[in-house]
Amino acid sequence: MNSSKHTELANHAWSVADLLRGDYKQSDYGKVILPFTVLRRLECVLKPKREKVAELAAQYKDSDIDPDGFLRRASGHSFYNKSALTLKKIAADPQNAAKNLHVYVGAFSDNARGVLERFEFAQQIKRLDSAGLLYQVIGKFTDLDLRPEIVPNHNMGYIFEELIRRFAEQSNETAGEHFTPREVIKLMVNLLIAPDGDALHVPGVIRTVMDPACGTGGMLSAVEDHIKDHNPDATVEVYGQELNPESWAICRSDLMIKGQDPENIAFGNSFSDDGHARKSFDYLLANPPFGVEWKKVKEDVEFEHKSLGDSGRFGAGLPRINDGSLLFLQHMISKMKPVDVNGGGGSRIAIVFNGSPLFTGAAGSGESEIRRWILENDWLEAIVALPDQLFYNTGISTYFWILTNRKSPDHKGKVVLLDARDQWQKMRKSLGDKRKELGKDHIATVTRLYGDALTAAADPEHPLHAKVKVFANTDFGYQRITVERPLQLRFEVTEETLAALAASKPVQKLEQSEDFVGAVRTLLGLSWGTKSEALVALKDAVVAAGLLWPAGAPFAKAVRESIGVRHPEGEVQRIKGEAEPDSELRDYENVPLGEDVEEYLKREVHPHVPDAWIDHTKTKVGYEIPFTRHFYVYEPPRPLAEIDAELKALEAEIQSLLGEVTNKS
Repeated sequence: MNSSKHTELANHAWSVADLLRGDYKQSDYGKVILPFTVLRRLECVLKPKREKVAELAAQYKDSDIDPDGFLRRASGHSFYNKSALTLKKIAADPQNAAKNLHVYVGAFSDNARGVLERFEFAQQIKRLDSAGLLYQVIGKFTDLDLRPEIVPNHNMGYIFEELIRRFAEQSNETAGEHFTPREVIKLMVNLLIAPDGDALHVPGVIRTVMDPACGTGGMLSAVEDHIKDHNPDATVEVYGQELNPESWAICRSDLMIKGQDPENIAFGNSFSDDGHARKSFDYLLANPPFGVEWKKVKEDVEFEHKSLGDSGRFGAGLPRINDGSLLFLQHMISKMKPVDVNGGGGSRIAIVFNGSPLFTGAAGSGESEIRRWILENDWLEAIVALPDQLFYNTGISTYFWILTNRKSPDHKGKVVLLDARDQWQKMRKSLGDKRKELGKDHIATVTRLYGDALTAAADPEHPLHAKVKVFANTDFGYQRITVERPLQLRFEVTEETLAALAASKPVQKLEQSEDFVGAVRTLLGLSWGTKSEALVALKDAVVAAGLLWPAGAPFAKAVRESIGVRHPEGEVQRIKGEAEPDSELRDYENVPLGEDVEEYLKREVHPHVPDAWIDHTKTKVGYEIPFTRHFYVYEPPRPLAEIDAELKALEAEIQSLLGEVTNKS
């Protein structure tokens, strides 16, 4: 089926909106159209064995035997409908449409009925019936031919995704939170599975696949199709979890139709309610929503982080609250299969991120610690930069992160960075923010280059050598050093320093605070090069006024901070003989991991500030992946002579045009 055909079918389903207009808000159209499309699809799939199942159900009607297993076998699917009713029959009896539709839906097996209940279908039936629209809507869907021989499962996915995209647009929701462009999925699956090509040809091979943000199941279907293409006899078990009820229902219905176990698709939030706890999988992939905060599950996530530590999913660290992307990745890593002593087992992961997880967060932050954990465990195989404007809900640049705990020997200790930002073609018609797409040739080129990455990076003659770079894991690490400089002060009594002295708390607490400040005022205009000289002068002035000089460290500190003024040639302040650092001159430097920080200080800092030193107690190790910096190509500005010549040519052209206008007038 070509794209125009599935668009035509989606248009047919969405045409029901013409009936709903006035009785429904635009943002509610999808609440009717999506469940009716699912219902019609289920009906079309069950049609060949419908009468046989109805007859068998009638035989067991008054029996004590549970006929569920028999009815499943009779239908040829993991679900069935016991009723002799059809949507066409229900539409033909407008007076009893609501009652018959309830009976019809109730006759489905529990798993299919559960899908429709997630749409709150009963409420929509009541609302449509009250508006006198129910039989008309049903009639519209009876004309929608969704038989599997006309609309294969793969194409049915396109139809559902198109309907969800329209629903999201009408509701001002984010379509990209629900599904991923199919060509992006195709490339992602290629990179995820390609290294395992030989293993997938083994007779009777079994593979499990999991997507913790599965949407309508597009990624799961793509992985299953890819493995089946390699080996039709392979068994592929798919698992997922989804928070959006409509997407969850569509995904479950798709699995039922394809013979997969719909119970493998859990409903709820993967962070707070892990639907696949203590399970592990061969392949994990996801396109989690970009930049979505995790405030709603903050309590659960922080509890697991603190109470379980490395035994839980989030032991490495917690990212900032406004972006849960790296939580998804930690969640997926926790579900990797262990590698056995012979190198067997293990898992592979592919996830879509925006640029933020590459570098957000300084050394010691949650994000940096998560990156450190991944790289020090040698799990990151590659990062692939994609073209911008590929997704429906954002035009920003995106990246594939590919991880595995069973790297090939030649990849161990290394990370591949692959720049595929120029692999795209313009779409004939934009969809939201999506203006570019990956063509078949682009997918093939990137897939091939990914497999040859180490060779291409090492061979300057390779045509795509500039698009691949290989780094050691430690190349992304750095030491965040704190560079201190001494606090240098000279001491002055000015109107400004007197005001600061008078405002300090230790002075304000004095019984004769005004007299104390007055005594110091007699020194107005004087200055001293050392603290000891200043204190002697201040004490003499205070005693001469008949006052006592207050004792105590807080008072001494207040005096120094009030009358001490920073000066490049001032006295170096010391604490227990050591130079006191000046917080205003404090600086930070990132030194590559493994480099001697003292040597770095001598080479990079001392030529400019020879009195600087490193506070080693504050040194932190951080990790970041500055992808774009590694692929930056300097483009020199145009020569001034060329720009000048162009400006003169434009000036001459303007003068000529003005001359023509003047002559005509």
